[in-house]
Amino acid sequence: MEDEIKMYLDEAQEMMKKAVSHTQSELAKIRAGKAMPSMLDGILVEYYGVNMPINQIATINTPDARTLTIRPFEKGSISAIEKAIKDSDLGINPQNNGEMIILNIPPLTEERRKQLVKQVKQEIENGKISVRNARKEINEALRKLQKEGAAEDAIKKAEDSVQKYTDSYIHKLDEIMTTKEAEIMKV
Repeated sequence: MEDEIKMYLDEAQEMMKKAVSHTQSELAKIRAGKAMPSMLDGILVEYYGVNMPINQIATINTPDARTLTIRPFEKGSISAIEKAIKDSDLGINPQNNGEMIILNIPPLTEERRKQLVKQVKQEIENGKISVRNARKEINEALRKLQKEGAAEDAIKKAEDSVQKYTDSYIHKLDEIMTTKEAEIMKV
């Protein structure tokens, strides 16, 4: 029974780690006024009838803090990339010079910064919900073990450990939010 309890505790940590890393990857897509190739991560381009991420059909560079350049591997795909960027919710107008696409990232307005902070808070809340769901799932599994004959003390101790993991990962998410919020609000 102790091996099973340890397995559930390891699973709880793994699930919570995944929730935090997923939240971090979602937050990377929220731009903070600087040009970052990760801004384009969610954009898919129709390429020979298949939707593909931009970074798989083009090279993305940041020549300076406010500019992204996208150089397609095949010149024929440049218009498809341009269309995908226009159709996305980036709110940036691509410039096509025939060889590459140039994205000039405008500075954020105060209103837009506040919207982005709200978006960050929502993503963090989603991460916290995932962590709490992991806690709930593991605690239910531990209670099932108790019904199957595991010692009540061992289960209680395991539930306390799961709660400590939960508190720890929620604290990490709060720290991530504070950092990202400061990054966005910095002019």
